[in-house]
Amino acid sequence: MPEGPEIKRLSSRLKKVLVDKALADVDFTYQDLEAYNQELRGQKIVDVDSRGKALIISFSQGLSIYSHNQLYGKWLIVRSGKIPKTNRSQRLVIKTDRHSAFLYSASDIQVLKTANLASHPFLSKLGPDALGSATTKNEVLQQLMSKRFRKRSLGALLLDQGFIAGLGNYLRSEILFNSKLHPLEKPINLSEESLDGLARNILGVTRQAYETSGVTNDLSRVSHLKKKGVKRSRFRFAIFGRNKMPCYVCSKKIIRQEVNGRRLYLCQGCQTKPL
Repeated sequence: MPEGPEIKRLSSRLKKVLVDKALADVDFTYQDLEAYNQELRGQKIVDVDSRGKALIISFSQGLSIYSHNQLYGKWLIVRSGKIPKTNRSQRLVIKTDRHSAFLYSASDIQVLKTANLASHPFLSKLGPDALGSATTKNEVLQQLMSKRFRKRSLGALLLDQGFIAGLGNYLRSEILFNSKLHPLEKPINLSEESLDGLARNILGVTRQAYETSGVTNDLSRVSHLKKKGVKRSRFRFAIFGRNKMPCYVCSKKIIRQEVNGRRLYLCQGCQTKPL
């Protein structure tokens, strides 16, 4: 499933090709949303943004398309007149005179009044967005020490969209590794220094992933590995997906575990298990 940085980058790409452009077509082929085709074709798109892992396309007369890719949804952007080669099921296409944006296979698509987005069942439950320009380290610290979250294990907490929106599986492993914290640790048992580092990494690792198309490894290390001819798939992460490979920091082998039904990678040397 795409995580916050991937959806944020997608929203930026869609915004560039759709906002304030004359629409040639809006065509839903999903459930009963075809009724909105004619209404939306006559409007302009005024904004495209993400909220955690959800995408919101807002139109000029007060309606917005809400979509969540879930496991299989995918947006593809092509030049006008072209159709992507895919076996996926088309749900929506938005066309301008220069580009077409196709949404495939998503199972959660709705048309809502823009004014009502804040009360949407999913959006209303989201925590602060890790990629939100207004989200600060202090706000993350407040979440960590709140009664709702402070006794949760970090391995579970970092997948909870009600804690911080936009985090996901690869970010969880990378944030914990950078923070030198074991997934069984709980905020209530951490020192102020560890909490500060965790809050800083929750924002820093996620924002680096957005800025670098998903690279969460130390950037100076990445530069060194690139010079050695290492492929992106091998230098992208500091720890995620590197089962049985040596840790970049202490050289001990990285191990894979299942935490909350999702794979998680950790270094037994750098991330000691709490007593």
